[in-house]
Amino acid sequence: MASRSLGESMDKKVAMFIGAVIIMIAVMCLMFGMGWLEVTPTQYIDTSINDAVYDDTGLTDQFQWTKNILIWFMLMMVAFLMLFIKKFEWGVCLAVLLSAAGSYIVYVAIQEFFFGAVWDEALMIRAVICAITVVIAIGVFLGTCKMWHYLLVGVIFAPFYALLEWCIGGGLSIFGSVATDPGGSMLVHMCAAYFGLGVALAIRNKKAFDEPMYTTTHSVSFVWLASLILWVLWPAFVTSLLPSSEVTWGTITCYMAGLGSIISAYVVCMLAQGKVNPLTYTYALLAGPVAIGAALLSVGPWGALAIGIVAGAVSALCFIYLQPWFCSKIGVLDVMGVHNLHGMAGWTGALITCFLVGSAANLGFAVLTVLITLIGGAVAGVAIRLTMGKEQEICTDETDFIRNDAPGMEGA
Repeated sequence: MASRSLGESMDKKVAMFIGAVIIMIAVMCLMFGMGWLEVTPTQYIDTSINDAVYDDTGLTDQFQWTKNILIWFMLMMVAFLMLFIKKFEWGVCLAVLLSAAGSYIVYVAIQEFFFGAVWDEALMIRAVICAITVVIAIGVFLGTCKMWHYLLVGVIFAPFYALLEWCIGGGLSIFGSVATDPGGSMLVHMCAAYFGLGVALAIRNKKAFDEPMYTTTHSVSFVWLASLILWVLWPAFVTSLLPSSEVTWGTITCYMAGLGSIISAYVVCMLAQGKVNPLTYTYALLAGPVAIGAALLSVGPWGALAIGIVAGAVSALCFIYLQPWFCSKIGVLDVMGVHNLHGMAGWTGALITCFLVGSAANLGFAVLTVLITLIGGAVAGVAIRLTMGKEQEICTDETDFIRNDAPGMEGA
C-alpha cells in the first residue's frame, strides 16, 4: 500500500510539472503573438538621450539611473529592517520580493497602457517608489497570511497607489491648493501605514497578539544595519524626482531632520524606559527623514532639524505608549510598528507643512490618503481572507522553506 501511495504521489508531481511547462509555453506563445518578444530597443529607449537633459530639470538620464539603483537598494534594506523575529527571516525576504514584484509590474503596466507613459528612468523611479511603499505596508500584517498573498497584495496595491499619486501629484486640489509633498510623507509613508492597516483590519488574525516574536542579538543587528544604511541613503529617495537645482536643498533638510530624530528618539527612550530598546530606537531614528518629506523644500536646515526632533520624539513615544493601546482598540496587531514610524511621522510632516506653506490643503490630502489606502487595504485584506484556506502557524519559515538545520539548532 505504501508503495502504491508513493507511486501515485510521484505521478501527481510529474503531472503538475508537465502542466506547468505547458502553461509556460502557452504564455510565451501568447507574448510572441502580441509582439512583446520581437522588439528593438528603440521601441522603448532612444539611446541618443542618455546624456540629454530631462525637460528643464537639469537631470541627465545617467544621473537618474543612479537614483533608480539606490532606491532599489533601499527597498531591499527594508527587508533587513523587519528581520528581527528569529524564526521568521527567510519569509520576510521572500514577502518583500513578491510584493515588490507584483506592485512594480502592475504599476508600469498602468502607466504605459492607460496613461501612455514612456519607459525612462523617471518611470522606473516612480515604479520602485510604488514598490517600496507596499513593502513598508506589508510590515503591518507580516507573517499573518500565506506567502503567495504578498504577490496578490502587490498587484492590488498598485492601482490604489497610482490613484493617490495622481491626486497628490497635482491632479486634485483641496481648498484651492495642490499637495505639498515632494519627499513622500503622505504618498509613501502614510499610504503604506494605512494600506497595511486596512489589510490587517480585514484579515483580523488574532494569533498575532500571541506571537512572542523572540529575537537574538544577530537578528536585531540586521535591523541596526538596515536602519543605518537607510538613513544614509534617504536623500537619494526624497530627491529622486526633484530638479537638479533643488537636490542639494533636499539633501540638507533630509540629513538635518535625520540628525534631529537620532537625538530625540534616544532621549525619549532613556527618559521613558531607562535603557534603549534597540527595535524602538532603530525605527524611530528614521522618523525625521519620514516627516521631512512633505516639508522638504519649504524649510531651511534649522527648521528641518526641529521637525526631525519632533518626529523622532513622537515616533518613539508611539512605539512605547501608543502601540499597545492603539492595537487593542482596533483589534489587530501592527506587527512591525509601521504606524508608529511611517503613519505618525507622516502625519507630523503633513501637518507641520500646513503652517509652513500657509494652507490647510495638506490636512485634506492627509485625510484623503487615509481614506483611499484604508479602502485599498481592505480590498486586499478581503481577498486574502477569502483565499486563506487552512489555518497555519504564523511568523515562521517552516511553512514555506526547505530547511537543513543542524540538530538542536531549529529556529536559531
